[in-house]
Amino acid sequence: MSEQPLNPSPAGAPDDAAADAGPAAPEPTAPEPTAPEPTGPVRTGSTATDALTDAPAADAASAAQADMSAEEAAALRAASFERARRLRQEPRFPGGPAADPAGSHHERRIRSFQPRRSRVTTGQQESLERLWPKWGLDIDGKRVLDLAELFGGLPVVLEIGFGMGEATAQMAADDPGTGILAVDVHTPGQGNLLGLADRAGSTNVRVANGDAIILLREMLAPESLDGLRVYFPDPWPKARHHKRRLIQPEFLDLVAPVLKPGAIVHCATDWEPYAEQMLEVLTAHPRFENTAADGGYAPRPAFRPLTRFEGQGLDKGHIVHDLLFARV
Repeated sequence: MSEQPLNPSPAGAPDDAAADAGPAAPEPTAPEPTAPEPTGPVRTGSTATDALTDAPAADAASAAQADMSAEEAAALRAASFERARRLRQEPRFPGGPAADPAGSHHERRIRSFQPRRSRVTTGQQESLERLWPKWGLDIDGKRVLDLAELFGGLPVVLEIGFGMGEATAQMAADDPGTGILAVDVHTPGQGNLLGLADRAGSTNVRVANGDAIILLREMLAPESLDGLRVYFPDPWPKARHHKRRLIQPEFLDLVAPVLKPGAIVHCATDWEPYAEQMLEVLTAHPRFENTAADGGYAPRPAFRPLTRFEGQGLDKGHIVHDLLFARV
């Protein structure tokens, strides 16, 4: 009995596939010759490697792997993980920032940032290679920074998340008497900020690469900072991602001990719901006091430049809110 098609055509209906194909090819009158079986290594069809697979060698490798003890297999895996960890910590450029400076911590916590691995331009790479040994540092959690030595005795403010660094470079140039410890994980931005500061002749900027939480928790001495700036952090707009927002009570608990009394926490955002959360969290914290007389948002201070990102938000009709709270 012949097999029927899964979707047979109605009786009398034309077969579209056959009609499109044109006249049927004649039946072959003799079987076509077959290729001889290969006697040597067989070339695989992989276009990525186009490798040769030697069946006896593969069988031998499988047999050797099967004979490996559980202890030897575990040691092999551990060595592989260690090699991967070392690679993550190596700088992308000679003498430049490490890819994962605090990799040994392996913290399983919610991160408030998303690393971006976009292309580094030739100019940014040159700045990283030339200036990182002088003005850059990796946040590895292995030491406490001596800010007085690092900045030559200047008062120091911490800036978390500087993007491409244009606003940071302008603030450094406008106020050479204040040191700026600028933290980000965006390699192109790190190189761009170093180049901008160098061309402006600013020597009061240091660029830190890595997780600001580790910096606050393990690498800053008590009451060593004169201020904190958090401008336009990721708003994480989806409700399920609100836990990733940086300005949280736990974050302020880390910030308060490393700030000097009277130091200003300055936040800015163009995302209205996040501004409301910032105001609520900062107002509720016992170690901070709102400098705005009405207990609300503050006018944009003259020292904070209007950034390109901020301008894009204003063009979209966003309202930018500044919050200035003093550490008490």
